[in-house]
Formats: sequence, structure tokens, C-alpha cells
Amino acid sequence: MLTGRPPAELTIAEVTYVFEPPAIPVGLPSELLQRRPDIAASERRVAAANADIGVAKAAYFPSISLTGGGGVQSAALGALFSSGAGFWTAIVSATQPVFTAGRTRSQVALAEARTQEATIAYSQTIKTAFREASDALVGYTKSREFRSQLESLTTAAQEARRLADIRYQGGVTSYLEVLDADTRLFTAEITLAQARQAELSAFVEVYRALGGGWQQEGVPTR
Repeated sequence: MLTGRPPAELTIAEVTYVFEPPAIPVGLPSELLQRRPDIAASERRVAAANADIGVAKAAYFPSISLTGGGGVQSAALGALFSSGAGFWTAIVSATQPVFTAGRTRSQVALAEARTQEATIAYSQTIKTAFREASDALVGYTKSREFRSQLESLTTAAQEARRLADIRYQGGVTSYLEVLDADTRLFTAEITLAQARQAELSAFVEVYRALGGGWQQEGVPTR
């Protein structure tokens, strides 16, 4: 109606399926997962937490001048061990306070606890990555198998449609059989298109779960 032409003059453009996801290579190394953003971020958090331990422990170390004029021992260094002054306390009044025993111990303990927490989270992130990679690979394999089965079903439906048309042209059957074959073929083609879409989605999920494609610099394929 929109073109003002009879249906016999119109043709339906056939969409060609041009991209088929590749098969997964054999022997992909698990090191590929190290490039996943979540694993990289978690690993950096562990490294940062370890650095915080070093910062907290450094508070135990007094920051003073060891020498004074002429290169001799400084007064601050000598005060550290002055009799009656108490261990380390002599520098409290001579320099900026750098050491408070209870607070420093608590800071170190807190930093160590955060490191342990970050390490546990890192381990859990790795486990999650392996689970997602496993699920994605299985899902992709199943989607490829399902798509292959539907291709066979669609081919059979196309052949059934061809035979129905021959029977109709030969006067053996009514056009109702042709229409029924058309309906079955159309349903098979729709289902196949949906299966191909699912396969592409599964391929994307594999790509995401692995943190990229198959190759990574410095990570050989086994």
C-alpha cells in the first residue's frame, strides 16, 4: 500500500548472516584473567594495604637528626638514652611528637587487618573470575551446539517447504499444505535468528569474562 505496487512486484531482502563467532582456542592460560579490571583493582588494593603497614610501622622509628654541629652526636640522639628520661620519651619535648606507643600499635594492627581483608577480597575476586570464565565458556559451547541443531532444523523445514510446493504444483495437495510448510519454515528461521543472537551474546560474555581476546603480551597460549 505504501509503494502503490502489487505484492507480486515486491521482494523481501534476504539478510545474510556474515559473522560467525570463532571457536575457542585450546589451552588458553588462566593468566589471561589477570588483565580483568576487577582482579587488577583488587590486587592494587592489596599492594596499597601492604604499603600502609610499612607507613604504620615507620611511626615506631623516631625522625631526628643524628648529628649536630661539627658532625658530632646530636642532642636529640643523646636524649634518647639519657638516664631517667625514660625510653624514647626525651625526644617528645625536643621534636614534633612522632611516637605514641598505644596509638602506633593500633595503627599497625589496623593496617595489618586491612591487608588481611584486602587479601581475602582478592582471593574471592579471583574465585569469582574463574567461575565466570567457566560459566561463560560452557554457555558459549552450549549456544553453538544449539545454533547448529537449529540450522539443521531450518534446512529440513526449507526442504519440506520445497516438497510441499512441488506437491501443490503437481495437484497432489492443496495450497494449505504449502501455507503450513511456510509457517513451519518461518518459525524455524525466527528461532534460528534468536539462537544466533544468543550465541553472539555468549561470545561477548566469554570475551568479558577473560578480560579480552585470546592473546595477551607475555602470556603464551599453552
